[in-house]
Amino acid sequence: MKILVMTFRLHAPWVNSLKEKRMIVKSLVAKLQNRFHVSAAEIDEQDTHHIIVIGVASIVPHNAMADSIMDEISAFVENNTEAEILDEMREIR
Repeated sequence: MKILVMTFRLHAPWVNSLKEKRMIVKSLVAKLQNRFHVSAAEIDEQDTHHIIVIGVASIVPHNAMADSIMDEISAFVENNTEAEILDEMREIR
């Protein structure tokens, strides 16, 4: 059994308030949880308007499945937010 861990650092320059940022984060996190049945949450930069950091984790049976799911999640994040992906970290433990 393996644990996949991903961190996305996104830049959303049009966000003007923490309330607006929270709406974007909640929407993306809910979509990730519903679509991939993973744990997802905002993990850093909660007080910064323009930067969003989301962590994703899931338990998978083997490395090949982890790689496949991480590719799908990455494409999903890219296609379901207007924010620019500044950084993406992937890890299998």
